[in-house]
Amino acid sequence: MDLMTTNRTSLITSLPLTFQNISKLNPRLKFNNNPSKQPSLVSYSPSQITLEQTKQIHARLIRTQFGHCCAVIDDPLLPQQTLEAQFNSLITSYTKNNCPRDSLRIYSHLRLADAFIDNFTIPSILKACGQLSKIKVGKEIHGFVLKAGFDWDVFVRNSLIQMYSECETVDSAERVFNKMTQRDVVSWSTMIGSYRRNKYFREALDLIKEMSVLAVKLDKTVVLNMINLFADMGVLEMGRVVHGYVIKKLDSEMENVSVCTALIDMYGKCGRTVPARQIFDRMSDKNVVTWTAMIAGYIHCGELVDGLELFVRMREATMSPNEVTILSWVIECGFAGALELGKLLHVYALKIGFDASPMLATALLDMYSKSGEVRIARAIFDRMEKRDVTAWTAMISGYAHSNCLLEAFNLFIHMINSNIEQNEVTMVSLLVLCAEAGALHLGKWVHGTMEKIGIDLDVVLATALIDMYAKCGEIDGANQVFVSTRRRDTSMLNAIMGGFAMHGRANQALELFHEMRKQKLKPNEITFVGVLHACSHAGLVEEGHLIFHQMVKDFGVEPTVQHYGCMVDLLGRAGKLNEAHEMIKSMPIQPNVIVWGALLASCKLHKNLGLAKLAARELLELEPHHCGYNVLLSNIYAAESRWHEVREIRKVMKETGMKKPPGLSSIEVNGVLHEFIIGDRSHPEIEKIDEKLAEMQKKLIEAGYEVNTSAVLLNIDEEEKETAIGFHTEKLAMAFGLISTAPNAPIRIMKNLRVCDDCHAATKLLSKIYGRLIIVRDRNRFHQFSEGSCTCRDYW
Repeated sequence: MDLMTTNRTSLITSLPLTFQNISKLNPRLKFNNNPSKQPSLVSYSPSQITLEQTKQIHARLIRTQFGHCCAVIDDPLLPQQTLEAQFNSLITSYTKNNCPRDSLRIYSHLRLADAFIDNFTIPSILKACGQLSKIKVGKEIHGFVLKAGFDWDVFVRNSLIQMYSECETVDSAERVFNKMTQRDVVSWSTMIGSYRRNKYFREALDLIKEMSVLAVKLDKTVVLNMINLFADMGVLEMGRVVHGYVIKKLDSEMENVSVCTALIDMYGKCGRTVPARQIFDRMSDKNVVTWTAMIAGYIHCGELVDGLELFVRMREATMSPNEVTILSWVIECGFAGALELGKLLHVYALKIGFDASPMLATALLDMYSKSGEVRIARAIFDRMEKRDVTAWTAMISGYAHSNCLLEAFNLFIHMINSNIEQNEVTMVSLLVLCAEAGALHLGKWVHGTMEKIGIDLDVVLATALIDMYAKCGEIDGANQVFVSTRRRDTSMLNAIMGGFAMHGRANQALELFHEMRKQKLKPNEITFVGVLHACSHAGLVEEGHLIFHQMVKDFGVEPTVQHYGCMVDLLGRAGKLNEAHEMIKSMPIQPNVIVWGALLASCKLHKNLGLAKLAARELLELEPHHCGYNVLLSNIYAAESRWHEVREIRKVMKETGMKKPPGLSSIEVNGVLHEFIIGDRSHPEIEKIDEKLAEMQKKLIEAGYEVNTSAVLLNIDEEEKETAIGFHTEKLAMAFGLISTAPNAPIRIMKNLRVCDDCHAATKLLSKIYGRLIIVRDRNRFHQFSEGSCTCRDYW
């Protein structure tokens, strides 16, 4: 185990001191360093002492300069006991009263004075480390545990697992658990809870299976952890099994409020409010948590009327919602997008005086952000008197959700300057934003910042990095992160396979898929979407067919609309339009816009007007006011020079207020994102861009290139079409990239629409003329142009 050995100096200096060295306060004080002499046990529970009483006892100890080793303090709260036991009680009391810093300060002084510390002290100290996420101090205490020989104590080891879990260091918790020669039911429960807390769901399920094989007897705590695990995973069937076990084996527990409340929460999160309400109605004893769980379940499932009715009943039952109740409902409103209900809860919180709570304020700003009300969220954030890392992260995530790149990074820099410690959630939000915007430079800066401040790469963070690099055109960078990550899960493999698919590296995606099977990692629905997508963009029809059938036969994954969409796209791109149409007709589920859209796009590619009209009619029935399908059908008619039909479609679009989204391309230069919209000449470097465009066009003509005007689907003459082609947004972005970056630097462009045939052909030639690697991400995939060729092999 890679643990730091005990280092008293670093331990003490890392914790601010509240009083001077104990030995200096009383030179006569001698602590007993003989481990064989155990202090007398405390005859009262520290949990029964309030924080104010704890502080009074602490002050008494300081005032009396700690007396003699066995001195009796005349205090009704402290019966006769050794000084060591009194300090144990004080540490435990501070920890249980949510004052972990005070516990660690006292512990540091005891270590400095060579005071005797026993295995009764360690769990409270470890709990304090977990509350503060002080992983470094926790590791030092772990080293002390090994040195002092306390690792035999199951209670101490359980506390170590819990501490590492709360510090989000699951690997260390796992190593402690695996080295335990003796485990009690708490050990298993704590490890399952550790996996659940850190979203290691597969490992948690494996541990439950191991418990079953070893016939470990379950108690209420384990059952609660299992119910909460299945609630977080949203696996209803497993939750029902545990429910059955509770009824059969723990019948008396069905009267237990905590077990029933957990079951209500589980059914609510799995979208089943009927069984949740049945349990709720049968309960003779309900507390505020039970009411909260049931109402939160209704909000989660979008059954807002039922939720409001139950809220009224709650008030009539004189059960007043507390701050945690309002917090839970606001969080659910954020997930469900229930903005109006969220606003009502906000007003209610203001009325009863809960609005000043940092946790509730954070939940409110998160709810408003997820609902698109980022300005209201920022107003709440600015009014907060105390802002912890969670509040900063929620606001940054809100900006990320609204694609506000500049605002998010400005706030992140403000966060750094305010000496707020960043965490993994902060970084994931920024990486997701960089991925969507294609901001590679900023993404790399975030990666470097993580390494600088020492944030370890867990599975979630590594997956976000892989996704960012892949979507920003750095598939090799994504692969480096993947290869260097020891722990992998299905989500991470999905991210790298999806990246390979976008970049046309179908063979690498398929190799990973087969490797995944060897490692016995179960692929899920998203896995097969990624693999079939890879086959589609590489024209691997036979491989796609085989994987589609294996998905059902070997893995029991029922095809969804997305999978059928991939297959229709695969067949359609390969020119097998009739086969694609037959697959649509044989689908056991209703085809949606994804499926018909894939067929329509393939019909445009292969100029099959008859089937295109059929697909377009189906699409317009499903979404009659969707602009894209009208535009695509209009383009198909235009390609056939059927201008009368084009005019009719555009007339309908104009009458119904439909507008085609304008072409937009963006390029990041020195951390600044520059956007180019067709017809917009507001860029400060527009004159230099025009000069570079003219140069590019001249070099293309000299190289023998002829403009392909088929992409201009307008009834205008060829000269006008050539002019329109020359000002496509990706060419504007490319020209700016050529004048703004170093001669050998790659040019990375993001486009919101599909790259047209002319721009694709021209970019291939320009990559050779200027000796540049040009990477373009369009609506469908990545194109890497180099030395006159593209990685898509002209198949997109």
